[in-house]
Amino acid sequence: MSLLLAFEAAARHESYTRAAAELSLTQSAVSRQVQALEQQLGLTLFRREGRQVQLTDVGRLYQREMSEALGRIRSATLQAMAYQSGSGTLRLATLPTFGSKWLLPRLHAFYKTHPGMLVHINSRIEAIDFETSGIDASIGVATGDLPGLICHRLHAEQLVVIVSPEVAASRSQWSAADLGEQMLLNVANNPNAWGEWFSHQRLPHKAMRLGPSFELTSHLIQAVRAGIGIGLVPRILVEEELANGELSSPAQPFASQRSYYLIYPPRNEALPSLRAFRGWLLEQI
Repeated sequence: MSLLLAFEAAARHESYTRAAAELSLTQSAVSRQVQALEQQLGLTLFRREGRQVQLTDVGRLYQREMSEALGRIRSATLQAMAYQSGSGTLRLATLPTFGSKWLLPRLHAFYKTHPGMLVHINSRIEAIDFETSGIDASIGVATGDLPGLICHRLHAEQLVVIVSPEVAASRSQWSAADLGEQMLLNVANNPNAWGEWFSHQRLPHKAMRLGPSFELTSHLIQAVRAGIGIGLVPRILVEEELANGELSSPAQPFASQRSYYLIYPPRNEALPSLRAFRGWLLEQI
């Protein structure tokens, strides 16, 4: 096992030095363990170019399979430890703005009913690779269940047009056509949102004036407040701003094709911390 761990760390970093730092070993110790593994397998897993090491083709294949196997071992170990202690740790990935605007303000209620459990939150926009990321579960958006994963639909995404109070006050009434003439700000992970809205309003797509794109919904919200343009965002993320007048919505929300999901691989289903969090989250929704 020590040889496999040394190889997996060296392969992930493609560096004996960084692998040694991670494993609290010397660089020469990692190198000797990798060489011992290569001798046992009769394979060359790394090409050595000066002080640099790179995976060979067979080494890359071996790493992919080995990482999945070690991930299952880690998951099984954590589950066993969690059962023994009656508590546990959950490594949760979530969309950044959803995490800050919806999840974190409510998370104290989870800790109140589940003392001793810990939820480590990672902000992720892209899809999660559960085999290599070390993440137990994620909250994300999708148009349906994802193959090979357990998906609990939380709620349908309701999109709402948002404008700054100054822009809202510039007209006594706003029609869909009026809104369609504005600078339209986008979120990178939902590039089709305005297209859906224009279709819903029966407006010609060629009339769209697409403006800047933002990686984070929170940045788009700030840009709208600054008067740069108007946005189309999930209502759940701007309820507070709409209630206190920091933003205005001159149009009715509409259901997009996406929904929010709690997502995890089947092997994590029985993880006590995930079972507890899943039950709490579904009650909140």
